Amino acid sequence: MTTNARPRPKVMTLTDAAAAQISQIMARKHDVVALKLGVKKGGCAGMEYTMNWADEIGQFDDVVEDKGVKLVIDPMAIMYLLGTEMDYQADKLSSGFVFNNPNQESACGCGESVNLVPAKPDRLAEVES
Repeated sequence: MTTNARPRPKVMTLTDAAAAQISQIMARKHDVVALKLGVKKGGCAGMEYTMNWADEIGQFDDVVEDKGVKLVIDPMAIMYLLGTEMDYQADKLSSGFVFNNPNQESACGCGESVNLVPAKPDRLAEVES
């Protein structure tokens, strides 16, 4: 019996700059298998992105491999991160990772927290194509 299962959309993608920065940092880490991303409640806008080094991949974690980098997505964050592009930007005064997230409705003035909504069904179809 064959199934007509649709391929799952990639939760996140990386720019070349983000992939290079993560690869460079991971090269100095021992016993790290991936960068784990998620979201948590907090900040004045309601939610914050989380980034931690993962030494293992959990049973329900979603694994994304892009440009030679392995990301582990917390299962509770998938619907908030679906379709997100992670970038790395550096200028004279600051540097850091930036999330270009279609599920973000707003951000606080200081840039530390965001207002995220779960991906809508029409967004799922966009990501799959």
